[in-house]
Amino acid sequence: MAVHWYPGHMHKAQREIREAMPNVDLIIEVLDARIPYSSENPVITEVRGDKPCIKILNKSDLADPAITQLWLDYYNQQTNMKAVALTTQEPEQVRAILDLCRAMFPERDQGLANIRAMIMGIPNVGKSTTINILAGRIIAKTGNEPAVTKAQQRINLKNGIVLSDTPGILWPKVMNENSSYRLATTGAIKDTAMEYEEVAFFAADYLLKAYPELLKARYQLDELPLSDLELLEAIAAKRGAKRAGGRADLHKVSEILLHEIRSAAIGRVSLETPEMVEKEKVVVAQLTLEREEKQKDKPKKKRRRRN
Repeated sequence: MAVHWYPGHMHKAQREIREAMPNVDLIIEVLDARIPYSSENPVITEVRGDKPCIKILNKSDLADPAITQLWLDYYNQQTNMKAVALTTQEPEQVRAILDLCRAMFPERDQGLANIRAMIMGIPNVGKSTTINILAGRIIAKTGNEPAVTKAQQRINLKNGIVLSDTPGILWPKVMNENSSYRLATTGAIKDTAMEYEEVAFFAADYLLKAYPELLKARYQLDELPLSDLELLEAIAAKRGAKRAGGRADLHKVSEILLHEIRSAAIGRVSLETPEMVEKEKVVVAQLTLEREEKQKDKPKKKRRRRN
């Protein structure tokens, strides 16, 4: 899948995160509840060490509640980690995060020292809205356009917690190709940076396997199509997304499908489960190893050619 990642601020942001980490007590990571693994930032895993971490599964009102519970169990079993599912549409849920922060540092409840928390999140997971709710005022610019935050800022919440904001960075290359498609499906990647049809084929194939009944109900299908292409053609027929000659307008029907996934018009769907992700990690690790071996071989081949 051809995706153009966000350059510029990315390397600077990663460096700032690494430099700030020794002065951070707690990491708060905002994730998309529909794709908790794919919306994680691998930099955090790399630099966190054993620091306490709160995973916020935001947009949980759009996600499959049964699968969200699997993710909560998955994260809550890990050392020094707490996970909560919420939606920024319910500010009280977000403000409860502050109580969780203090509960993770009971010795700080005497008011002797602030809890220094760093909040992170890739674009379009709702990090800025979360910050504004926690602060009780407009601190961070919000919007559906990815990469809104440009620089770090410190926010004293005046309740024993100081929050450091970080730029909403994506990384230059996602090793797991499925994660690229999931990020594109949920809108974490700018629409101009992806092929709508390619992403829609991925989403259609997944939904056929994972949520067949939701598809039948949403698009009033008596029988379920057998392939991703047939599904898109069936939706095109229902929605009038046709070209001259009666062929499906694939770009138009792809837009329809992706927008209805993002808005949960199809229903509450999750695009990955912990079990799926664990299997994919094994495959990605193997591919990474093979790629590193090829890189090591390159100098040898060059020397042989010179000789």
